[in-house]
Amino acid sequence: MSFPANIKRPSAFVPVAMSLAALAVVVIHIIMSGTARQADEGTAAHLWQLLMAAQVPIIAFFAIRWLPQSPRSAVPVLALQGIAALAALAPVYLLHW
Repeated sequence: MSFPANIKRPSAFVPVAMSLAALAVVVIHIIMSGTARQADEGTAAHLWQLLMAAQVPIIAFFAIRWLPQSPRSAVPVLALQGIAALAALAPVYLLHW
């Protein structure tokens, strides 16, 4: 199975979409409220946490299902999922949000 065919599977593209949504939550929060620390975690922080945590079992399912069967196309998808997750984690880590 090729990479383009594998990335069309929901277990491949949903975690990437979730990471991008989490990144969008952070960016929108920064645009609306700025980067100042707040006394309490708000809705944006909870949405980010839910989006990031919910993709872990989806990624695990993808890895368990497709890595043994088709590693040449599964590894690039897992790398893409990891890069997307790191992109969503970077602003939170760098801004100590």
